[in-house]
Amino acid sequence: MPLLRFDIVKGRTEEELKKLLDAVHRGMLKAFEVPERDRYQIVHQHPAHEMIMEDTGLGFERSKDMVLISITSKKRTEEQKQNLYKYIVEELRKDCNIDPKDVMVSITVNEDADWSFGFGKAQFLTADL
Repeated sequence: MPLLRFDIVKGRTEEELKKLLDAVHRGMLKAFEVPERDRYQIVHQHPAHEMIMEDTGLGFERSKDMVLISITSKKRTEEQKQNLYKYIVEELRKDCNIDPKDVMVSITVNEDADWSFGFGKAQFLTADL
């Protein structure tokens, strides 16, 4: 945990997707200091006309490379979140040549009781994790 959902425009190769997911995971490792195998990522691909991500009046245009990353996680500090945003765009620019203006991140916070990793248990509550 955290759980990451990626919404992207269709057209990337399997190799490009792997690089994208790996890059974001490296950012997650640095910012949230999660364990290496704490990796839950789901990709949703859409035709370009199904993704409208404007700039909220900030004055820039996004390209077909835009990526929306929706993260569900337990509570993190503002510093951790700001570091995550920075590390994600750094890693995506370096490894995937994705412009930082094409990366949008949204974090939704939940609690320990909201996670079950299997076996019908809430492992954060049962002290398994």
